[in-house]
Amino acid sequence: MAMTLIDEAVQAGARQSRACGVLGISCRTLRRWRAGVDDLGDKRRGASGCSNHALTDEEKAEIVAVCNSPEYQSLPPSQIVPDLADKGLYVASVATFYRVLHDFNQANRRGKAESPRVVPKPKAWMATKPNEVWSWDITFLPTCIRGVFLRLYMIVDVFSRLIVAWEIHEDEKSEHASVLIDKACLKYGIKRDQLALHSDNGSPMKGATMLATLQRLGVVPSFSRPSVSDDNPYSESLFRTLKYSPAYPSKPFADIDQARQWVHTFVNWYNNVHHHSGIKFVTPALRHSGQDQIILQNRQSVYEAAKLARPDRWRNRPTRNWDRPEQVWLNPPKEHYNDQADLKRAA
Repeated sequence: MAMTLIDEAVQAGARQSRACGVLGISCRTLRRWRAGVDDLGDKRRGASGCSNHALTDEEKAEIVAVCNSPEYQSLPPSQIVPDLADKGLYVASVATFYRVLHDFNQANRRGKAESPRVVPKPKAWMATKPNEVWSWDITFLPTCIRGVFLRLYMIVDVFSRLIVAWEIHEDEKSEHASVLIDKACLKYGIKRDQLALHSDNGSPMKGATMLATLQRLGVVPSFSRPSVSDDNPYSESLFRTLKYSPAYPSKPFADIDQARQWVHTFVNWYNNVHHHSGIKFVTPALRHSGQDQIILQNRQSVYEAAKLARPDRWRNRPTRNWDRPEQVWLNPPKEHYNDQADLKRAA
């Protein structure tokens, strides 16, 4: 089947090495398969049935007996093995102790430490137009008083990167967040079951007032995994742009009014002036309104005209890709990464 698929790809104009790479094999493997076309069965010998140095049942029983003895029943193998060595005894390595205890269902955590838990990855969200997926978070703004910070609440549209709403308060409360999302939904005419709102696991995000507001508005809540900032990348990236901007004040804010004035100026610049790299260097406001399509088409025409005028500068290479990103993922599934890797190999 693999050889048939590669032959079809080559006949369609693909290079054999790239076609083999998509299937995860080399051209040398393909030639070896063609040479043995009459017999393509698996000829690997495999591992032998038993290793010469494998533990016997008696040795495994001895390890379990040592661990269950009154002297060592409360100690982990990492302490048992060195203590046995001090007595001139060697039974097995620490890894072997753990492996045997695991086979006998005795590899339990000791003390009050909780067992590590696997937190599932949050649901993947795909935005194909504005006002489908929003992301929000809270960041600190320093004041002139040491140890006192203002809280900046900010909501960003994942598809267009537009800052749809923001507020500054002196504390973190679920009530502040619920008022902010209520105003934002009213401003952009959000209907029930239209919007998903992603955030981290802070108390303002999961407070009863905030969750009740989302339920009343028909907004689907989504949360990151604990202590995993990568699950909320758009808000984290926005805050980095804000705080690393050349216009960010070098001194702390004198009061909340000064902070609000500066953030107002920043939001206006970010939405209407800043050419965002994640949306093909157009402003978030233009993408949110759909005007970016004409701009990107004009850019493509300019590049094509330049290539026709001086084709030697491109040397048969395509011009820069100015296609509009029609899909924006938040916490994409693993299959999305695999598809992107396959496209890069075949390109």
